Amino acid sequence: MGQRIKTARRQRGLSQAQLAHPELSDSYVSLIESGKRTPTPAVLELLAEKLDCSLTYLINGVTAEQMQEIELALSYAQMALDNGEVVEARNRYAELLADSGLAGLPQLRQDVEYGLALATEACGDLDQAIALFSGLHEGDTTTMSPERHIAVAVALSRCYREKGDLARAMQVPEKILTGAVQPVWTDGLMRLGSQLFAAYVDRGDLLRARQFSAELIAAAELLGTPMALTLAHWGAAIAAVETAHADEAVTHAERALAIQSEYGDPWRLARLRNDYAQVMLIARPMEAETWRDVLLKVEKELEESSASSITKMRCAMNLVRVELLLARPDRAEEHMRFVCDLLDGMPKALQAEARLLHGETLAALGMQTDASRELLSGVECLEQAPETRFTAHAWLTAARVLERIDEPDRSVDAYKRALACVGL
Repeated sequence: MGQRIKTARRQRGLSQAQLAHPELSDSYVSLIESGKRTPTPAVLELLAEKLDCSLTYLINGVTAEQMQEIELALSYAQMALDNGEVVEARNRYAELLADSGLAGLPQLRQDVEYGLALATEACGDLDQAIALFSGLHEGDTTTMSPERHIAVAVALSRCYREKGDLARAMQVPEKILTGAVQPVWTDGLMRLGSQLFAAYVDRGDLLRARQFSAELIAAAELLGTPMALTLAHWGAAIAAVETAHADEAVTHAERALAIQSEYGDPWRLARLRNDYAQVMLIARPMEAETWRDVLLKVEKELEESSASSITKMRCAMNLVRVELLLARPDRAEEHMRFVCDLLDGMPKALQAEARLLHGETLAALGMQTDASRELLSGVECLEQAPETRFTAHAWLTAARVLERIDEPDRSVDAYKRALACVGL
């Protein structure tokens, strides 16, 4: 700061005494320029006025015009992310991060890093997203608000879970939620708790998941906010469906959807409807036609939102499932084409799920050779995925489809792998 004041003074042909007069002493200006004194905000404003430059320039080394350009570029990047143009958003954030003007703007730099991490996650590049979120999570948090700190932890846990690293997916939220001092619940902490709950489910620890779900319900009722209640009831629905309590799952799922419909934003509502339809396909498969209509509406809403490629892919996969349930494999194959276009760069477990679903679709179409080839690709992906409850379901799917296309040896092996994933 002192050097910038000195440079600006010299550019204007002023001596220290001329800059100081009449409000300040020339010795005080000398101390400021040498970095031995930090001026008060009032003195800084006075110096900025005398030097005919912006206060932002003196503090951060960025002119008013540069600041305006940075803020405009940041708003364009955020707009691209909000509109679902995730590659464009990622490129814009990356360009901003390379701007040397951000060096003296720690808060704006943090906003750009967070936006870049979200855009990278939305592009399906989980490794790089984890690196970016980790940098924010473990870096200097003195300029980070508590809300942003929790949001970063939520995103980091989510990425670890999507990647299948359940140990780290649990470690991040547990460090905050289960410390010696229990934090006061907020919407942000409820989101973090939901990530921890999801990791318990993915790990197959359903007893702990049910217990923690009850804790989240109690916390949400005390907090009383729409977001907290939606998250808690949705978690309870997942816990119920995973433990074969279908009616309980429907009750909680409908409660969550009702709250989100009344208070939530359109993007979160679309994502919840997708998950709701998936739960209802399990709980009430006889109403598959209804859930198909829901998913088609969700598909359109996701196209117009900033939803990640993973979210859009999961919606398309649910449409494949519902069309197979309705014995319409030709329509299922149409949705499968969209899924296959998104496969590159996706987590191995999700690629496996998609390949197996494609194999099931091809088997339903009577294309046994193609189905066998796709199932083999799915199995190869599964072999690289961590052993979780999720991958156990995937192995079970593979086993059933292999049995259907008359490959008993491979089917038996897949059944064994499914059992091994749950410790049997």
